[in-house]
Amino acid sequence: MSDKTEHVVVHVKPFSRTSEIKQEDTTLRAYLRSAPIDGRANEELLYLLSRYFKVRLSDITIKSGRRSKTKLIEIARKGE
Repeated sequence: MSDKTEHVVVHVKPFSRTSEIKQEDTTLRAYLRSAPIDGRANEELLYLLSRYFKVRLSDITIKSGRRSKTKLIEIARKGE
């Protein structure tokens, strides 16, 4: 068993009507209901990504773009 790290580019659209993740070419687009205030949109994004990739919430981190609409996400897949 070895650990595997994956990086994904996500484009975020806050203030959406629904919360969902859609695949578009090589990137993901995240539609978030939350406002980008006090990190609420980032929290919602991490939760949605954990469901989308079927990993624990603690295995996903925002590597860059914490205050941007384009984010680089790191996903640690343990034991695969």
